[in-house]
Amino acid sequence: MEQGFFITGTDTDAGKTWATVSLMHYFKRQGKSVVGMKPVASGCLQYQGKLKNADALLIQANATVPIEYDVVNPYAYENPISPHIAGLDNPLLASIVIERFNTLKNKAQIILVEGAGGWLSPLSYQMDVADLAKQLGLPVILVVGMQLGCINHARLSWQAIKFQQLPLAGWIAVCKDPHMRELERNIETIKNYLDGPLLGILPFMENADFNQLSTFLSV
Repeated sequence: MEQGFFITGTDTDAGKTWATVSLMHYFKRQGKSVVGMKPVASGCLQYQGKLKNADALLIQANATVPIEYDVVNPYAYENPISPHIAGLDNPLLASIVIERFNTLKNKAQIILVEGAGGWLSPLSYQMDVADLAKQLGLPVILVVGMQLGCINHARLSWQAIKFQQLPLAGWIAVCKDPHMRELERNIETIKNYLDGPLLGILPFMENADFNQLSTFLSV
């Protein structure tokens, strides 16, 4: 591994997976080998006798090398609820996630780890997203879902990440609402509040073209 990033968001459905896969394409265009990981996912369906998550499958499919699903997503929960509740019978253990992460370190130059929910979302009754990110020690990229309320969410999340004293690589704006009013002004306002670089603005798309979306990024 040459470089890794931890991808978190301002909330559930902020656009973390779109940002993660777009980043995978960005690094691939630079000639880098890249893999991704989604340590925990809720809302999984049965595929070939195993619970699997659509976002984790997308991350797996866009890696430059084949990676077993259980390495990409070691904790797959069926119910689409908070992981700390969904995983009562199989709670997340940081040691397992770190073991799988270390496996990936030998597979590619770039590793992207996508969190679940927002920065302080609980992953178990002992650990939240922030705790896991701190144990992995990766620079953090904050994904801001552009919608009403995003300025407050972005500022609170940014301050919380800084409180953990983790390096902040920057933030990505994901345009979720094609009818959002004053989109540009909202982005400019967030830029003025966050003391880190805007790494890209991913435009709204009905169906993601990740190769195209990757052209809007600069990391």
